[in-house]
Amino acid sequence: MAKRLGILTGGGDCPGLNAVIRAATKTANRYGYEMIGFLDGYTGVVEGRYIKLDPPAISGLLHRGGTILGTNNRSNPFYFPIKENGVVTYRDMSDKAVERLERMGIEVLLVVGGDGTLAGARDFKAKGARVIGIPKTIDNDLAATDQTFGFDTAVRTATDALDKLHTTAESHHRVMVLELMGRYAGWIALYSGLAGGADVILIPEIPWHIESVLKKIEARRAEGKPFSIVVVAEGVKSPEGELVVQRKVEGSVERVRLGGIGQLVGKLIEEKSGIETRVTVLGHIQRGGSPSSYDRVLATRFGVAAAELAVKGIHGVMVCLQGNTISHVTLEEAVGKPRTIPPDHQLLATARAIGISFGDD
Repeated sequence: MAKRLGILTGGGDCPGLNAVIRAATKTANRYGYEMIGFLDGYTGVVEGRYIKLDPPAISGLLHRGGTILGTNNRSNPFYFPIKENGVVTYRDMSDKAVERLERMGIEVLLVVGGDGTLAGARDFKAKGARVIGIPKTIDNDLAATDQTFGFDTAVRTATDALDKLHTTAESHHRVMVLELMGRYAGWIALYSGLAGGADVILIPEIPWHIESVLKKIEARRAEGKPFSIVVVAEGVKSPEGELVVQRKVEGSVERVRLGGIGQLVGKLIEEKSGIETRVTVLGHIQRGGSPSSYDRVLATRFGVAAAELAVKGIHGVMVCLQGNTISHVTLEEAVGKPRTIPPDHQLLATARAIGISFGDD
């Protein structure tokens, strides 16, 4: 049997996944390894569904969004959904998954994902599996890497939306509220709000008050600017300190689905100010499309680094970006601690210096 590496993509999709698959496969092939792509996240490992990633399979992937392997955020092998007679139950299928990797001769499994998927990789490691993590998430909330691929493209998409909202806000003298993804971290909101000229940016890291938001909007009107742009991260809590939850999904790595804070903010602004307010939820558009040049390069660097570590016999780690250098940390260091915006972050000071409100003044 040829020397083999495996790769899977788990959790939410994001731009750059195909670039990672391409880079890791090209690197593995250069060292004489065959690359096996497991389908639909950990589901492919548990159920034995996979494809061989030969040169034709990875041709033309660099610019494509999504993932040719498919992904799944409900396929935790330690709590795997089994449907029998129309009833879904959950079982620990991790031993079966580890045995399959051994039986197939997979020397190292490359796991591309966010915190939940990488936590699964860490737990696989504890069972003796040889795994390497590759960080991806548009949320940019993994503590062990300075940036994840997918984030830059999501910020550009959100900034483009803000550019378009500006023109209609100014024309109609409205307040425009844009709700963005990010889970419990405000990175997308902060970066795109700063780049897109937002007047108010609400992020999970900073408690806010509606009076402060109204104060900023009224100050702009007093200056002859009868419109405002408000950016809201989905993980922002209500003024009473409650998370706004759209729904809960049993069996998902991310059981709580956030959503609705934008509507709440817009409703409060309109009720208390009398100014016509419109709310846009950008949603999964932030996950789609062709990856930016930065994300293509970062994903390629991650894919090459992970495959090279695997060939060298190094595993149980996650590749990461530290400064401008690709390095690696243990999987234990990589997960469990979200990367949120610190109160002394320079971009917060920059935004405040140009008059952006965070709803806390």
